[in-house]
Amino acid sequence: MALKNSSDGRTRSSIQIFIVVGLCCFFYILGAWQRSGFGKGDSIALEISKSGADCNIVPNLNFETHHGGEVMSSDDSETKSKVFEPCHPRYTDYTPCQDQKRAMTFPREDMNYRERHCPREEEKLHCLIPAPKGYVTPFPWPKSRDYVPYANAPYKSLTVEKAIQNWIQYEGNVFRFPGGGTQFPQGADKYIDQLASVIPIKNGTVRTALDTGCGVASWGAYLWSRNVIAMSFAPRDSHEAQVQFALERGVPAVIGVLGTIKVPYPSRAFDMAHCSRCLIPWGANDGKYMMEVDRVLRPGGYWVLSGPPINWKNNYKAWQRPKEDLEEEQRKIEEAAKRLCWEKKSEKGEIAIWQKRVNDHSCRDRQVSFCKAGDVDDVWYKKMEECITPYPDVSGSDEVAGGEIKPFPERLYAIPPRIASGSIPGVTVESYQEDNDKWKKHVNAYKKINRLIDSGRYRNIMDMNAGFGGFAAAIQNPKLWVMNVLPTIAEKNTLGVIYERGLIGIYHDWCEGFSTYPRTYDLIHAHGVFSLYKDKCNIEDILLEMDRILRPEGAVIFRDEVDTIIKVKKIIGGMRWDTKMVDHEDGPLVPEKILVAVKQYWVGNSTSPQ
Repeated sequence: MALKNSSDGRTRSSIQIFIVVGLCCFFYILGAWQRSGFGKGDSIALEISKSGADCNIVPNLNFETHHGGEVMSSDDSETKSKVFEPCHPRYTDYTPCQDQKRAMTFPREDMNYRERHCPREEEKLHCLIPAPKGYVTPFPWPKSRDYVPYANAPYKSLTVEKAIQNWIQYEGNVFRFPGGGTQFPQGADKYIDQLASVIPIKNGTVRTALDTGCGVASWGAYLWSRNVIAMSFAPRDSHEAQVQFALERGVPAVIGVLGTIKVPYPSRAFDMAHCSRCLIPWGANDGKYMMEVDRVLRPGGYWVLSGPPINWKNNYKAWQRPKEDLEEEQRKIEEAAKRLCWEKKSEKGEIAIWQKRVNDHSCRDRQVSFCKAGDVDDVWYKKMEECITPYPDVSGSDEVAGGEIKPFPERLYAIPPRIASGSIPGVTVESYQEDNDKWKKHVNAYKKINRLIDSGRYRNIMDMNAGFGGFAAAIQNPKLWVMNVLPTIAEKNTLGVIYERGLIGIYHDWCEGFSTYPRTYDLIHAHGVFSLYKDKCNIEDILLEMDRILRPEGAVIFRDEVDTIIKVKKIIGGMRWDTKMVDHEDGPLVPEKILVAVKQYWVGNSTSPQ
């Protein structure tokens, strides 16, 4: 009997083990099935996406997902969204950190008053910036390059000031931009052809460009057809609305100036830098501004200076300036270029072109002041210095300092030198490639949610937390461009990688206003922004800033943890945005969610609150 009982026990034990193993296998297969996109929950989410995802019809964004219950679980006092009222119409073109009244309280020396000076917490506006009466959706690219609706930026001063220079003309209810400029009366295309006779613009070697004192950014606008993307900047209202006009045209631009602080771009970012009569005193302060251009210019990159004082001997009468002053100005520029070890490639007419050396092997005998060792990309609100940023070390005289960059578009998915060299802690080639694959997947999901992304409806796009630029690379299209923003509090400084991919971007702290006019972006992508800024500043302030820079009927894609998304959604409820929550493309079990929002169309009126 003892033997029989022992045998029965072993049998029961075997059956229990078999049942446990079977259950484990069953739940494993069930989990895999749900994550594959074919589970019931995923099917429901997919149907919701199909039925209401077309952002052509704004009302279709009004719906609640199964996460809505989590919002309703709180008491009644917490469920009501705070309603944000419109600001007074006088704030139609409000730029918080470049406000004209505040600017005039700062020193004029070295253009300090034109730099960023943001409002204190108690001075921030907590209202919605109105669009001007008659505001309309800008024309699609490439028509927008040449025409801007008058109602969107109703300022005629440039049509008078620059009438003979062919910048801008007023025709009925639109502005027309003939493509002219102070230094290119025959048009930007002819001017770029002159540059291309010296600079390899056609073959993808030159992809990223910096235009200082850009005016209405016609140079950048016409470079676009040559597959070159320019980051243009000019001060707020030195000529009324010039940067606003650039962005209305669909050209990348920000409000900015070469003053006392470093420009918000990484070192070795641009293939070409340009100044066309930009009125910057390049020879002043021992060439400090040229040193800053040198910092952001890639080894082997080009600097173009056209207009005074170039070829002053033949032009001083036309410029109505004393030839002695012009001669001294050019002498200082030439001396500064020599200290920087730039090679002068051409001087023809009023255009001079220098090239930065690929490394410092041929420059080691120069007696100059080098900047102290440190993070050359730590530039946010850092004072500009009268010193030269040293080249990265190389082993051979022909080696490109910092690594050689592939021509565009090959460089978009080539391994960036900063990653290949291991100079970003914690980032490997494998993790970079995985990030690219992830964003290709995410962008494909976005295109199913919002079919307008590839339609040409969205031209100016912003990624508020750009990482390696994977979103911008995956969405790359001749119809659009992406301003890749790297938050100053990001864990890894990857903006240099973004430029090595042939994309553009800028450093920014989202606790402050962005350096742009209102209504300058068609689509904003916010991945992890609110988790990143948790406890750093007020979510409400960031959302109001997003509302300021977003066009009426523009869209926002939020991607974040579900709890954060729900908090964001509640605030948006009082902002005249239509919203829709969507599950992660891998299914409802993934805690990361997507919130799509569309800003309603409305304009200001004289009865708006103060």
